[in-house]
Amino acid sequence: MSKTTKRLFTAGKLIPAETRALRKVDDATQKIKAFEKYKIINKMCKKSRSPLTVSRMCGIASVSRSGYYSCLNQEEKRKKRERQDKQDYQLLLNAYTFKNRYKGVRGIKMVLFRQYDVLMNLKKIRRFMKKFNLKCSIRKPNSYTKIGKALKSYTVKNILDRNFNQGVPGKVLLTDITYLYYGRGESAYLSTIKDGCTKQIPAYCLSKEMKTTLVTNALNVLRSNKEYEIVKEALFHSDQGVQYTSFELKRELVKQGLIQSMSRRGNCWDNAPQESFYGHMKDELRLDKCETFRN
Repeated sequence: MSKTTKRLFTAGKLIPAETRALRKVDDATQKIKAFEKYKIINKMCKKSRSPLTVSRMCGIASVSRSGYYSCLNQEEKRKKRERQDKQDYQLLLNAYTFKNRYKGVRGIKMVLFRQYDVLMNLKKIRRFMKKFNLKCSIRKPNSYTKIGKALKSYTVKNILDRNFNQGVPGKVLLTDITYLYYGRGESAYLSTIKDGCTKQIPAYCLSKEMKTTLVTNALNVLRSNKEYEIVKEALFHSDQGVQYTSFELKRELVKQGLIQSMSRRGNCWDNAPQESFYGHMKDELRLDKCETFRN
């Protein structure tokens, strides 16, 4: 409360209603808009016993006297604009709910122009949407896209470049993970490592969980296979799955002296021999009689 208000209140010159109104304006000067302050001042001026002048009340409310009178003179203009807004609002609401889909500013403008032959300014549409609290639906962000962007730094280049058969056994190791359905809708996961030259499967691992350990276990099986010899700095090629971008697998590859290569995103042809193997394998497997994971 300002010093002037306190002095008048102490002298008993303000009636309770006026005191509360001025206190509200004075304490929340930064929060209340100037137009609201003018309305309070006008309401107090209409009271015949008000002891405060317009200048004094404008000073207490921290607004200009000229601004107050300018607001009074524009009252008729505001009423006329309000009537026009009500007419335009119904037209805008029809465009907003056109085909039962809530639209944004640009969508409303296009519907108004194409369906109602009305050209409305984008600023006016935004003002209407804010005034009448019209909100359009916003698409939720795709979590998979975010994960893909986060993992982009952990992917490596396609060093293999579809040169699957380099004429040396143990030089190119292709790998992937596939689903195997059995029993009553249950699933297991198979990770295999295929030689790009001999087309053999020197190592594989089967699990009920699709974790990074599924791939690392297959690598351990490959390393323990004494009948299979891996060329120094052989290529370990896979897709961009989370199992293959993990630090755990990268450490294991460095430990075994393998160079990692990855297919381009969403391009199955970069690992075609491995994908083809899974296709032929599932054609020949008969898992419909398999009831449990063990058998």
